[in-house]
Amino acid sequence: MTITATQVKELRDKTGAGIMDAKKALAETEGNVDKAVELLRQKGMASAEKKMGRIAAEGLIGSYVHNGKIGVMVEVNCETDFVAKNDEFKELVKDICLHIASCAPEFVSRDEIPEAAIEEEKRIEMGKEDILSKPENIREKIVRGRVDKLMAEKVLLEQNFVKDPNLTVEQLIKEKIAKIGEKITVRRFTRYVLGEGLEKREENFAQEVMKGMSK
Repeated sequence: MTITATQVKELRDKTGAGIMDAKKALAETEGNVDKAVELLRQKGMASAEKKMGRIAAEGLIGSYVHNGKIGVMVEVNCETDFVAKNDEFKELVKDICLHIASCAPEFVSRDEIPEAAIEEEKRIEMGKEDILSKPENIREKIVRGRVDKLMAEKVLLEQNFVKDPNLTVEQLIKEKIAKIGEKITVRRFTRYVLGEGLEKREENFAQEVMKGMSK
């Protein structure tokens, strides 16, 4: 069934859940908002998300440089300086830096993606031969699914965590919120690649980073 933006907004207003979690809950409950609220609470997502309404202005700016070729800086916020000094929070910041270096996200969250970029991807997908050969009434659905997947690959919070692919980065952060008891958010990040934009030998930086982890 089709989940509407109005349903997603209503569920988020009631629980504070993230967009993707709200959509999944609504899909599992066939669009029943009340049942979706209950489902989110059972999974512990609603309680963790309620903390997201708090002000988080403390935290850390973490950095990571891999073999002098990839550099990452990330700002991760929490509510208190006490938590910012906590070893578990520091480890989270370090893990997020490592993930960004390895997986090269372009945005923190889905709402940062310009609408023009999404429409351009739709236009490209719609013009592909395999789509043109499909019945017209299902083209839009297929394209929507493909573009959604493409956008998820660009978003930090929706990527599978490099050290545990069973978790997304967003789920990792939620686990820490539940454990630490404070709002935690990734505000922004920058990723540098040595010689980016210049002609050079092809290299797999993600594999390099993962090799560095195993040493």
